[in-house]
Amino acid sequence: MSTSARTRFRLAVLFGLSLLVAGCVGVAVDDRASQPIPARLVKDMAARGMTPADPIMIRIYKKESELEVWKRNRSGRYALLKTYPMCRWSGRLGPKTQEGDRQAPEGFYSVTPGLMNPNSQFYLAFNLGYPNNLERALGYHGAALMVHGACTSSGCYAMTDDGIAEVYAVARDALAAGQPAFQVQALPFRMTPRNFALNRNDPNMPFWRNLKEGTDVFAVTRQPPNVSACGGRYRFTSAADPAFPNEDPLAPCLQEPTDPQVAELVAQREAQDEQTIGRLSQTTPAVSPVYMDGGMHPSYRAILRSSGPAKLATLTSGKVPVSRPDAALADPYSQGDTDDDGGE
Repeated sequence: MSTSARTRFRLAVLFGLSLLVAGCVGVAVDDRASQPIPARLVKDMAARGMTPADPIMIRIYKKESELEVWKRNRSGRYALLKTYPMCRWSGRLGPKTQEGDRQAPEGFYSVTPGLMNPNSQFYLAFNLGYPNNLERALGYHGAALMVHGACTSSGCYAMTDDGIAEVYAVARDALAAGQPAFQVQALPFRMTPRNFALNRNDPNMPFWRNLKEGTDVFAVTRQPPNVSACGGRYRFTSAADPAFPNEDPLAPCLQEPTDPQVAELVAQREAQDEQTIGRLSQTTPAVSPVYMDGGMHPSYRAILRSSGPAKLATLTSGKVPVSRPDAALADPYSQGDTDDDGGE
């Protein structure tokens, strides 16, 4: 057995010891968690100056029903490796606040090896670690909020079995190579001025503007931001700044970022976006924030519409049925754009 194969095996065994017991977790055990990264994806990494051992970051966009895997390349900066269509998520745009609200979380999360679950009943999974420090301080509660396989969701992000197999393998190998945890940025939509203009009347807008501060730091530095909390909101600093992890998330911020160059670049980006949001808000009708049960990527919605839920389940989930297929066909998120605020 090669060194990399032995490493994957040892890590899979370690993950197996951390069996989780909640809604999105199961008990099936086989070798799915130790399957190698597909050769074509390793080739794509090499073409982008990346290796399987390089650290990763993940971004999730609810409205667009997409998940991105970013990886550090030989320059030391992160670049987009691959975008995956998401088969199902539940709830509506906005954060999760309580158990049973069917909301898929929004926020910044840190996934450690202990949160990887090779035994999910939905093929493979990793736990987002909800609630994080800020969410706990705000009184939010819930458990076992996962990114997993299949095409069913009750507060989770469902990637299909094939999709999670790739994402899981990429994350597993990065953790096995020494990355202590990878950041997941779970966002309501791509953080573009047009999406902010469209959703300007949503009561979650202050929260989403706070999330955008973190994505702006990433756009400027191409490094996952340090994440802490104070004043009841996230605080983001560049990799060169301290993370301030020990402050009370609800107390006033006592310290400020110390990297003036990054702060200036982020401020310039935010000011430019605010001007664009203001201009678009004068000509773009706002979206009505009505409740719909989640979303589904258009590619899977087309299969659901043409062939039905049983066929879609067979293609994506084995024997797991698609959750609430009628709700998935009602797409309230068709407005807006899909321009990436952080592409290459």
